[in-house]
Amino acid sequence: MTNPRPVKLDCRNVWKLYGTGADRLLQDHVAPTLDDMREAGLIGAVRDASVQIHEGEIFVIMGLSGSGKSTLVRCLSRLIEPTAGEVNFEGRNLLTVPEKDLIEIRRKKMGMVFQQFALLPHLTVLQNAAFPLDVQGVDRATREARAREVVELVGLKGREDYYPRELSGGQQQRVGIARSLAVEPDLWFLDEPFSALDPLIRREMQDEFLRLQALLHKTIVFITHDFDEAIRLADRIAVMKDGEIVQTATPEELVLNPATDYVGEFTKHIPRAKVLRLSSIMSPGDAESVAGQLPGTARVEDVADQIEAADLPFRVIDGAGEAIGTVDGRAVIDVLIGRSHG
Repeated sequence: MTNPRPVKLDCRNVWKLYGTGADRLLQDHVAPTLDDMREAGLIGAVRDASVQIHEGEIFVIMGLSGSGKSTLVRCLSRLIEPTAGEVNFEGRNLLTVPEKDLIEIRRKKMGMVFQQFALLPHLTVLQNAAFPLDVQGVDRATREARAREVVELVGLKGREDYYPRELSGGQQQRVGIARSLAVEPDLWFLDEPFSALDPLIRREMQDEFLRLQALLHKTIVFITHDFDEAIRLADRIAVMKDGEIVQTATPEELVLNPATDYVGEFTKHIPRAKVLRLSSIMSPGDAESVAGQLPGTARVEDVADQIEAADLPFRVIDGAGEAIGTVDGRAVIDVLIGRSHG
């Protein structure tokens, strides 16, 4: 299905090889295999990766530890220098722009949040949030006003004068998020930002993240090894293995049509109700009497109780509010018990 939104970041055939002679290997082979790399004594951290990330979407890159996902996101922001390929952002290949221009792009157009909060311990919450603007040379009154906005946005109003040591892990991560938002980034990179948090706090931070995205509509590249987290947050997911992207699809498509056994292993224990949307299980046509209407994008899990409790079907609508079908309790039960709904 074609995405109507413009492409914000276009990554084409990116490689990151570690070891001596990497450039020569890529010149000698159009697409060197893992065996080619082993023979040459090279490690293929990222292999021929291509993704197009659309404006306003949450694009999740996931895989097991060592799959190359964190290396890829650092290549996309050029925190790591790729061996080959293109990373086009706003019409410019980031791999060829001068270092001075790249620094300005990172400072003014990119936000980054990592697993390690990396807060400055001697600065308050407000000062930490304002720090990127301080680096840009923004005057104190302007940067503190902006910092207050983002601190409130992430739910820390009233804690502006706290120091990092006085905050919980989840609150510290919120400060990291506020700091990355202070520059109003066009592109937001988050590398396993919640993985160090307790499960309950992690769930709260996912809720907070989705709330922020509903308000801000950022273009987001999000790294995780947790498939539950990926399907909860993602518009689309790229699954990596051994440095290679093996499938890029919506969470629903990954569960219904895994491209490889590796992807199938990730998805086989995921309840379909978590990923299937009403548009996938609805019956075509409309009904004269309905209990109400629900968006086709709603996941079955989120609306199952509501549909099952009703005596009448629900009308399913698209983004324009037009009826595209109906769904009833039987269709929901089919999904919940694993019975085919096709």
